[in-house]
Amino acid sequence: MKKVVVALSVLALLTSCVSKKKYAALEAKNKETQDLLNTATIKLNSCLEEKAGLAARVEGLKEHNQTLITTSKEMTILTAKGAENIEKALESIKEKDLKINRMQDALNKKDSVTLAVVTSLKSVVGLNDPDIEINVEKGVVYISISDKMLFKTGSYNVTDRAKSVLAKVAKVVNDKPDFECMVEGHTDNVPYIGNGILLDNWDLSVKRSTSIIRVLTNELGVKPEQLVAAGRSSYVPLVPNTSAENRAKNRRTRILVLPKIDQFYDMVEKEMKKQK
Repeated sequence: MKKVVVALSVLALLTSCVSKKKYAALEAKNKETQDLLNTATIKLNSCLEEKAGLAARVEGLKEHNQTLITTSKEMTILTAKGAENIEKALESIKEKDLKINRMQDALNKKDSVTLAVVTSLKSVVGLNDPDIEINVEKGVVYISISDKMLFKTGSYNVTDRAKSVLAKVAKVVNDKPDFECMVEGHTDNVPYIGNGILLDNWDLSVKRSTSIIRVLTNELGVKPEQLVAAGRSSYVPLVPNTSAENRAKNRRTRILVLPKIDQFYDMVEKEMKKQK
């Protein structure tokens, strides 16, 4: 009991030794410390929020970056495919240009051959006869011979005078074994009145064509496989059938000299092989 009393006495003595001034100072210091702690806590919370925001932003940037990487890879693939397609397109264009050039070379050669045929025909047949015309129409050489030289009116029998001209034509044809000749008969629009064997101008135009072909093959040595018979009746006139003079112009026979189609394609093929 005595010990307790002594302890309380000592505690009262020590308490009485702390002045009010020091206690107030300690209180102020404690308050300042508490304010600093509160401020620090607020800043800490703000920093934590900012950190969380930055972390979220980093994650967003990572996702965006990954998207960009994926897009970049896809763009690289697409660019590669695009470049490949462009290259293929350019190769296709070059190939088409090459084919066009080859065809043009073949056509140029064909034109050269055509010119040579015209020159040969004109030199052999001659240019002084008004009833004979040699020309080029749509790349085809043709000899147009008037009706009055070849046949008598309404007849399909070839005259002796015509045979001398046909002999010159045969010489040119025989020199061009790779060519074909189409013998094309034309009449005016006057209806044909015959002996019953021929029905109309269609028959007459074809019969005149075959008559000329028989002279070329049987008498002048032209190969039959080089010849084609054709009749156009009155349906391809040179001039309107409005006068006797015009009808005389329309009554004619045309001999078309042209390369065989397979020969022309062979020519193209040869040009293509040369370019390889």
